[in-house]
Amino acid sequence: MVEVPPGVRLWLVRHGSTAWSEEGRLCGRSDVPLSPRGRLQAQALRDAAARLTPAGVWSSDLRRARETADLAGLSAVSDGRLRELDFGSLEGARWDDLPAAVREAMLAFDGFQAPGGESVWDLARRVEGLLDELAPGLHVLVTHGGVIRLLMRGRPEAHVAPGGAIRLEAQPIARS
Repeated sequence: MVEVPPGVRLWLVRHGSTAWSEEGRLCGRSDVPLSPRGRLQAQALRDAAARLTPAGVWSSDLRRARETADLAGLSAVSDGRLRELDFGSLEGARWDDLPAAVREAMLAFDGFQAPGGESVWDLARRVEGLLDELAPGLHVLVTHGGVIRLLMRGRPEAHVAPGGAIRLEAQPIARS
């Protein structure tokens, strides 16, 4: 189970769109930049971000997340533990071109591991490592869809669109 430590509140920000996401491609470890749409999405976060008084701001070390943080006016510390799931040999593949069994396994999420990539369990371990280091207070995490999906498991609002954000209060979240 991934748990947000007691007293920790999170503002989870998904990076803005990229050309790959707009084409329906899987983008895990590839370091692609934001698209023009993604830059606008990130800039649109600026007003909400300016109203925050965070204890810390963290970003995936991948370019699309760092750009989102910068354009949103967030001075973030880069941390590789916030990277997207490593899709291995599926990296860059179009969703519609994936075999049905792979799409079903990805949608089920728990227990998924891309061929030559990372398991959801491994993703959970590295994200949990970062969470365990957070002091009480509000922390902003500028990250990826897979990380947010992991942290929001079991909640109806688990999906956050590119350039979107959602709050998460400390409480246990189930995972396998």
